[in-house]
Amino acid sequence: MHFTFSPSAVEQLSGPLSDGSKSLKLLYDTEGCGCVMSGVPTLLVVDEPEANDKLGSGSPYPVWYEPNYEVFFEPELKIDYNPSRNAFILKSDSQTYTPNLRLLNRNG
Repeated sequence: MHFTFSPSAVEQLSGPLSDGSKSLKLLYDTEGCGCVMSGVPTLLVVDEPEANDKLGSGSPYPVWYEPNYEVFFEPELKIDYNPSRNAFILKSDSQTYTPNLRLLNRNG
């Protein structure tokens, strides 16, 4: 997968990723959803990836993801930020996955 970030998303992520010790992970959260088809995409700031995570290319940030959930996303994804809603947006050329992509800090 390849991730492209809008300038406003880059600006919002520059703080959590500023020292270079952390990276991003796209999580497809299925906990409490009842069905894997009802997962919710979430963006995590992590210290390190899980053992089976795969690294997607990105501009300007690469993004880790779980290969099991790759089928739910298109190969080219865009991460944008809407300042009026204080929310990240995950989309592609053909659809919006979520206009409320949460950013969580999983580690430290």
